[in-house]
Amino acid sequence: MQRVAAAADLDVIDLPEIVIVDNLVRERSYSVTFTIPEFTCVCPMTGQPDFATFRITYVPDAYLIELKGLKLYINAYRNVGIYHEFVTNKILDDLVSACQPLRMDIEGDFNVRGGIHTVVNAGYERA
Repeated sequence: MQRVAAAADLDVIDLPEIVIVDNLVRERSYSVTFTIPEFTCVCPMTGQPDFATFRITYVPDAYLIELKGLKLYINAYRNVGIYHEFVTNKILDDLVSACQPLRMDIEGDFNVRGGIHTVVNAGYERA
């Protein structure tokens, strides 16, 4: 299990490349929303699995996120020990870096653990 306990660890997670494709309708502003109901990672403290639903909405510019590549990227977190806040922001950073959208918002809605329900929201908007 890879374990992320510090910011420096975020850069050494072994993840597949996020695949992008050209946006053929750049003249129109529109948004794309992905719902990923089967996200799993591992609690870095206990080693127990964490489950979440991710909702990612973005306004593309020149590139779109290819779905199979997104699936492989998301599934790669299955054995990574990472906190909810870290993984949500890591996914946002990686997707923004790959597709350079005009705007992107992500919500990680994690299943209850220890009687606590965690929802992490993060966003990016091009200046």
